[in-house]
Amino acid sequence: MKQLNVRLDDAAHEALEQRAEAAGMSLPDYARKVLAEEADERRERFLTAAAHFAQAWGPAFEAEFGPHPAGGRGAAASAA
Repeated sequence: MKQLNVRLDDAAHEALEQRAEAAGMSLPDYARKVLAEEADERRERFLTAAAHFAQAWGPAFEAEFGPHPAGGRGAAASAA
């Protein structure tokens, strides 16, 4: 198993600590999970396909169901 040392500013460290706590995980375990997910090629392919789907079919969904409500989960994900 390899080891990685990463320097974070205080704000990023605090945000990660809060997310780890919310997930019921230690900070090292949470960071390991996030990095492993980021390295997973299947995740990248899924996100690429989802973005393509949203671009291709978004207008049809909006025409049928109306615009996405402001401040919803999608808005937070877009800002991230």
